[in-house]
Amino acid sequence: MELSQGRRIRDIGIAGILALLLSGAQRSAARQQGGADTAAAAERGRKQFAQSCGFCHGADATGARGPDLMRSPLVAHDVKGDQIGQVIRQGRPDKGMPAMPLSDAQILDIAAFLQCACCGSGRVSGACRKHIRWRNCLQETRRRGKAFFNGAGGCTKCHSVTGDLASVASKHSSPIELEARMLYPGGKHRTAVVALASGEQVKGAVEHADDFVIAVRDEKGWYRSFRRDKVKVEIEDRLAEHRDLLGKLTQKDVHNLFAYIETLK
Repeated sequence: MELSQGRRIRDIGIAGILALLLSGAQRSAARQQGGADTAAAAERGRKQFAQSCGFCHGADATGARGPDLMRSPLVAHDVKGDQIGQVIRQGRPDKGMPAMPLSDAQILDIAAFLQCACCGSGRVSGACRKHIRWRNCLQETRRRGKAFFNGAGGCTKCHSVTGDLASVASKHSSPIELEARMLYPGGKHRTAVVALASGEQVKGAVEHADDFVIAVRDEKGWYRSFRRDKVKVEIEDRLAEHRDLLGKLTQKDVHNLFAYIETLK
């Protein structure tokens, strides 16, 4: 009896080891197959892109008559053609891009090509065979954008991801709209303190300002206008630093920063 139990334990142990080895081999084979499938899809996409889109965007998608897609927020945030496909199917008539009657499979291949190419690894097939995934590339871009936001960009002087920027990415209908708002925020951002001769101070958002008149909407919502030669005025422009930074941003800074801002949902 004891000998029989020992053999069963030994057999179970050997079977378990064999199962683990087999499982590991299957996972490795699956990864290799996934890399091969991605490479094949990207290669098909490269050819389809050159045929259907290359006349405007260049055969390598770095731009010609049309824009450089390697720096496109839409491409960077596409998931299996969900955003690229919409643009391909509907076109952008206002920008001279016609709709393309491509199949779902063709769009997936083009998305695979663009996402692999965005990793900046040169030839697409080489990138994919080395298992360079666009997701990893995007995560690194977001990490750099977050570091810029919290560091060199100085964004935290005025903004907070739990305050004014909380869920900001969910408040815009498209990545392009979000990026435009990030670079060129709308609304009124200047405030003024108007000191009257009586000693009264009026604070509020600037409604109008020129060499002769200053007008503000005070804290109670009243519109109040004053002659500049009769009052002392201090104007604070909260976008001054933003505009100054905008002129210094590189394309990479914008790309990284936007990739991070887009995660704030």
